[in-house]
Amino acid sequence: MILEVADIRIQPGQQAAFEAAIQHGIASVISQAQGFISAQVQRGIESPERYLLQIQWVTLEDHTEHFRGGPLFPAWRAIVGPFFAEAPKVEHFNAV
Repeated sequence: MILEVADIRIQPGQQAAFEAAIQHGIASVISQAQGFISAQVQRGIESPERYLLQIQWVTLEDHTEHFRGGPLFPAWRAIVGPFFAEAPKVEHFNAV
């Protein structure tokens, strides 16, 4: 199992709309991706325009090749991308 962590910064004042959009995007797009296991979103307390999106994938390639390189990624970005203040920082982790 691989954990993807995306550090997302959004435009100020867009929290409610972004939260609705990201939940919609997870339910309608990401959940359909090959190797998707689960996802959760955390909102920053000190920085309310900062979110951490955590997605569990079966393999790294399920995220980097199948999802990002396939037709679902543009659909995902169309839903959440307009809220971004900057490009998300994405890293992957293994359990130890």
